Amino acid sequence: MAPITPDALGKPHSRGCARTFRQLRLLLQADLYRYAGRIDARAFWRHFLFTPGYKYTVIMRGCGYLRTWRFKAFGLYLIAKWLLLRCRYKYGIAIPEYTVIGPGLFINRFGGIYINGDAVIGANANLTHGTMLGQANRGANAGSPVLGNRVFVAAGAKIIGRVYIGDDCAVGANAVVTKDVPEKGVVGGIPARLISESGSDGYLNRLVPDELLQRCRAAAGPASG
Repeated sequence: MAPITPDALGKPHSRGCARTFRQLRLLLQADLYRYAGRIDARAFWRHFLFTPGYKYTVIMRGCGYLRTWRFKAFGLYLIAKWLLLRCRYKYGIAIPEYTVIGPGLFINRFGGIYINGDAVIGANANLTHGTMLGQANRGANAGSPVLGNRVFVAAGAKIIGRVYIGDDCAVGANAVVTKDVPEKGVVGGIPARLISESGSDGYLNRLVPDELLQRCRAAAGPASG
């Protein structure tokens, strides 16, 4: 992935927005599977109405989809953005609608979750309350974190700057990560250090089936800026 130039840090973009309704629907199905272990109308309404993490995800992804429409969907985007901001202050979750997030996002609990819009989050990610993926404005790691697939981020963890968290990693509670973490790495402490290579296995439940992941990737098509 090409580095982000200093002038582009923190500026809104459209890299993480669903471009078609089919892509949006598949992403929300993958996210729902992480909560319910199934995909049906009953599960959707149950978690949309009573699970803050999934409700925020639905509005966030929907807002990103409307953002790509011509003329911002003739006002629908502004309504969705207002709902997203309302959920931000109600639930303490701040994830911009244009953030690049793979299928199967699971927000475990809520409150104090801040994700910079330039961050990249892979498939089947777990975010817990107090999580921050923050931007560094200067130095070799200027930018925001990039998380691989099946990454578990525990309560209170902070990942700062353009650091790469490999697939199947686990970040311990209250850890402060400022350096890259290899695949299957488990890190903890301040500053975070590698403490094992047992990975996130056992911390992630109801992983999205491979068939649905492939459909999500096919619907996304070529990466767009």
